[in-house]
Amino acid sequence: MLNINNLNLQFGKKHLFKDISASINEMERIGLIGVNGTGKSTLLKMLADISETDHGVITRSKRATIGYLPQEINSFLPGRTLYQEAESAFAHLIKVQKDIEDVNHQLSTVDPQSSYFSDLLHQQGELQQQLDDSDFFQIQAKTKTVLHGLGFKTSDFEKDCNSFSGGWLMRLMLAKLLLMRPSFLFLDEPTNHLDIGTLTWLEDFLKNYHGALIIISHDRAFLDNLTGITWELSLGKLTAYRGNYSKYVLEKEIRMQVQRSAYTNQQAKIQQTMRFVTKFRAKSTKAKQVQSRVKQLEKIDLIELEETEQKISFRFPPSAPSGRLAVATEKLSKSFDSFQVFKDINFEFDRGDKIAVIGVNGAGKSTLVKIMAGLIKHDSGQIRTGHNVKVSYFGQHQAQDLCKDITVLQTMEQVDSDHTISGVRSLLGAFLFRGDDVDKKVMVLSGGEKSRLALAKMIATPANLLIMDEPTNHLDMMSQEVLQEALSQYDGTIMVVSHNRHFADSFVNKVLEIKDGKAIVYDGNISYYLSKIREAQETATPAANTIKNTITSPSSPQSDKKVSGKEARQAKALLRQKRNKNLGPLKKNLANLENEIEAIEAQKQELEEALADPDLYNDQDAFTEKSKLYSQIDSRLKRRYTSWEDIQEKIEKLEEEIS
Repeated sequence: MLNINNLNLQFGKKHLFKDISASINEMERIGLIGVNGTGKSTLLKMLADISETDHGVITRSKRATIGYLPQEINSFLPGRTLYQEAESAFAHLIKVQKDIEDVNHQLSTVDPQSSYFSDLLHQQGELQQQLDDSDFFQIQAKTKTVLHGLGFKTSDFEKDCNSFSGGWLMRLMLAKLLLMRPSFLFLDEPTNHLDIGTLTWLEDFLKNYHGALIIISHDRAFLDNLTGITWELSLGKLTAYRGNYSKYVLEKEIRMQVQRSAYTNQQAKIQQTMRFVTKFRAKSTKAKQVQSRVKQLEKIDLIELEETEQKISFRFPPSAPSGRLAVATEKLSKSFDSFQVFKDINFEFDRGDKIAVIGVNGAGKSTLVKIMAGLIKHDSGQIRTGHNVKVSYFGQHQAQDLCKDITVLQTMEQVDSDHTISGVRSLLGAFLFRGDDVDKKVMVLSGGEKSRLALAKMIATPANLLIMDEPTNHLDMMSQEVLQEALSQYDGTIMVVSHNRHFADSFVNKVLEIKDGKAIVYDGNISYYLSKIREAQETATPAANTIKNTITSPSSPQSDKKVSGKEARQAKALLRQKRNKNLGPLKKNLANLENEIEAIEAQKQELEEALADPDLYNDQDAFTEKSKLYSQIDSRLKRRYTSWEDIQEKIEKLEEEIS
């Protein structure tokens, strides 16, 4: 249990938090939402005990453990590999094992008749019980599973953990938290650096997480799939709603309608009463009635309408007419030194197509869209654009690339467009830069403000092909929804790289997957693409190979024909036969290992019984020898447990593929 009791925080005249009270119970899943600047991250830091509060304002149960994922992390302590840093999540258990070894060593040197010897035996028993009650013997398997799930390769395990980029360091920090399994897990924008595949893995992991979760995220699908309670921070107040984000949106609208109706009715009643008082105040015959009405007014509990946060509001101007073809590539290839990003990729998109470009991190999504925008040169192949196609590009680092020494208005004046000064000011106003805000230097803007300015700059650029790389980064949920609606109504062509499924799902009609240096086009939105990938993984038939290696639509009759009927069943049977053949040796090794573990456990039990015999300690040499042998057998048994887990994991994977 974690409680917030009348939390207040004020900066100057602004109340960030005003008498906030709430509680978090075991296993609750909470989505913390609010526009940028409302204090979501600040509240999460206070709950995680990273930022201080007054004594007693935030209380936690004594046994509660807390894990906190910040939005950014720069580095870890030097001298550790990726695997070592991840494994440090189990540091307390590793220390217990070392303490047991130290106690065993001391037992071999202390007089068995002494009271200290009895204390050591008691300590040994307690330490051993801690290990037996934990997942100590599954550390290696669990660490590998989480690292692989978050996108790391086995070849990464021995690399210096600080050699990875910031996004991968965030994944490593997330891996440690998942392995620690705290009773309260607080995640601040955990999806920012994740590709769609890794994001779906994280969702599945957190669905089975045995602890309370509070998640700050601008990914609506992520919140909808994981949370059952929504906390809204708005204008210093915290309001709790039952349900995920989508249910919150519906419930809030209903609540606002009821509140507006009650406010209107109350105001009408007040005005009617005031007219009566004003009309008959001077008449003595109506004095009692007037006084009665005045007292009624004094007793009324006035209804106040909730203030609404400002949000951006805009529509794209009509795009310039162009030919049927928007853009196409022929045998497009790109390498960086010896690393081949992609090779001989081909695709063609028509005017009005809206394409989501997806793939794992490092697959080359950003490289591809930068090539399409003319920012990077390709090595070979061709790019063709249609008649009168004009490109406007928004990159995920576009906000950081703005000139910091000029004002908001000067930034927009750099754009070569037909907009007048009043037109530019109107566009900036739609993005919440109003009045004196346009004279602010870029260097003083927040991350969200810079993103809004970069978007406004892109919109002011005349174009009918928009190329966007993670446009929702740093945009709050309401701003995302406005941009989403504008893109849905845009009559030009869009290529967008986005891990935000809900955002892109509503307007894209094609998916371009970059994988293993190849390009595959799917007709449909991201939900359709994910369903086809899941279907391919579950069936493991040649249909999956057809989907992954053709540029035609996965649902085309031609591709369905290739994998239908007798041929598909035969291919599946051959695949099953091949994998069953691989299972045989693994199962044999597992059986031999289980027999060996059983024998070692029997030896260990015999030694434990011998060491428990007080007469043994009269013979110091015999005691030392048996203690040393016990330590060796214990270490051997742990190694066998690890081998058993590795083989079992391989068998389970093969069996899943066969089933």
